[in-house]
Amino acid sequence: MRWVPAALLFWATPAAAVVCEDVEYLSKSYTACTVDVTSAALRLYHKDSDGAVIGSFSGLEDLPSVTRLIFAMNAGMYHDDRSPVGHYVEDGVETMRVITNAGPGNFGLLPNGVFCLNDGSARVYETLQYVAEAPACRDATQSGPMLVIDGALHPRFLEDSTSRFVRNGVGTSADGREAVFVISNDAVSFYEFGGFFRDHLALTNALYFDGKVSRLYARDLGRSDFGFQLGPMVAVTE
Repeated sequence: MRWVPAALLFWATPAAAVVCEDVEYLSKSYTACTVDVTSAALRLYHKDSDGAVIGSFSGLEDLPSVTRLIFAMNAGMYHDDRSPVGHYVEDGVETMRVITNAGPGNFGLLPNGVFCLNDGSARVYETLQYVAEAPACRDATQSGPMLVIDGALHPRFLEDSTSRFVRNGVGTSADGREAVFVISNDAVSFYEFGGFFRDHLALTNALYFDGKVSRLYARDLGRSDFGFQLGPMVAVTE
């Protein structure tokens, strides 16, 4: 299900390619940004041309290649030095290999997955499927756990879980033309967060990015979260 407020339909390109909306669902608040990847410049960002971690939305705005930032979100877990925990590819260059084994923390709660971007397409893959198919991704970031896998919630999610955080993630349409980025504005469980992607957005594959450090920049909403220095980010720029 995709909801596009009528008041937003007059936007000029490329802003029209990004539609952000605050949504109430089952007594929880979420902000969802739908990106038309066929017309938006959606890319991953980690380091600048000097090799320094960009680390913030203001850092993205300061890049010489960026005239205006439209949308941005943290996009995958990272170590203390802000290097990616899992597989990472930016502009065709791999800086971190795929990790397929289970491990501690949310990242290692298998199955996890990979968000893959190309010009005009976006897709969420379960990690072993990603390895088997070996798609050519211009940009890719691995995170975990998967939230929705072929229409089913992650098998480890508990309906009565008391573990709740502000969380963010991404789902992709079946045709690969849209990526929907979501951040919860309330503390939610994995079960609740995954259910928003599956049952409200009707997306069959979705990937968790992070919790507690989750941040969103949405120009049309006048929102720019601050706080933690970030690792990998995904953004739409002019």
